Amino acid sequence: MHYAFSACIAYARRMAQLTIRNLDDDVQAGLRLRAARNHRSMEAEVRALLTLVVRETTGTEENLAAWLRKRLKGLEGEVPVPRRSKGRPVPDFR
Repeated sequence: MHYAFSACIAYARRMAQLTIRNLDDDVQAGLRLRAARNHRSMEAEVRALLTLVVRETTGTEENLAAWLRKRLKGLEGEVPVPRRSKGRPVPDFR
């Protein structure tokens, strides 16, 4: 089991590290509260926030409404509702 764990570490993708200095105390306190509300560590919260901001500004993530508008573009009229079958009889467990 120890060898399998070592193999996983050997193939892990390298991630960049970032150090932020001179962060205002109120910003740090706000991050701590936000992280607690989201059940994450402060590091995970900052990671999520940075990812969200970068994706929003680069357009790599679209919201659900935009995705639906794009997928449903050109469809007109009512969507036919299929008829329901009678279904199976209710079992008798007596």
